[in-house]
Amino acid sequence: MKTKLLSAVVLCTVGLMGCGDDSDPAPTNNPPKLDSQQGIMTYVEGKRMVMEGANIPSHPNGVNEGLDFGAASQCYQKVTMSVQAGNFTVDSIPGTIEGGTQTTPGTCNKTLPKNALSFTSRNVLIENVAADGSCFNVVFTYPSFKQVGRGGFSADGKTLNLEIFFENAATGANCEAGPVGSKTINLVANGQSYPFPGNAVQKYVIQ
Repeated sequence: MKTKLLSAVVLCTVGLMGCGDDSDPAPTNNPPKLDSQQGIMTYVEGKRMVMEGANIPSHPNGVNEGLDFGAASQCYQKVTMSVQAGNFTVDSIPGTIEGGTQTTPGTCNKTLPKNALSFTSRNVLIENVAADGSCFNVVFTYPSFKQVGRGGFSADGKTLNLEIFFENAATGANCEAGPVGSKTINLVANGQSYPFPGNAVQKYVIQ
C-alpha cells in the first residue's frame, strides 16, 4: 500500500494522473472451499436450493416416482431445501400418481399438486470429500428416517447433486464406489440385492 501511495504522489506531481482518492480495486469473489464438511456447510448456510422440472429424477430416493405408497410416494412437483444453523429443511410439493400401485408404476402427474410436506434434519454428516467438492458421502438424519448416499457440486458451484436413498435400501451409493450418477448401486429389498435400474440424482439449483 505504501508503494502504491508513493507512486500516486509521484505521478500526480508530474501531471500524469489526477489527484483523487487512492482507492483499492473492488475485491474479486473467491471460489468457495468445498473440500470439507465445514466448507460445504458454510457455503450452503442461509441458501435456498430448488429442484423442479427436468431436475427431478425418475427414482427419487431410489423409488420409482410412479409407485403409489401414499404419503411415502416419491412423485414431486417441486422440492425446496433451505439451510439454517447447519440443518436442512426440506419443503416438498408432491404430485399426483395416476394409475399406480405399490408394485405397478403409474404416471407421476406433476401438474396436479397435493398437500405440501416439510421435514427438518437433526444432523448432517459429510465425509470423504473430494478436493473440488464434486463428490462426498452424506447422511441426512431426520426425526423418523435417514437418507444415505453421495452428493457433489457442479463445477461452477451453482448446482448441488444428491444421489441418496433411504437407510439400508441400497449399496454402492458412495464416492468410494464412483462419482455421483455412476452405475455402482444395488438396491436391497427382502434380503435380496439387485442392480438399480433408474436415475436417483436429484439436482438442486442454488439460489
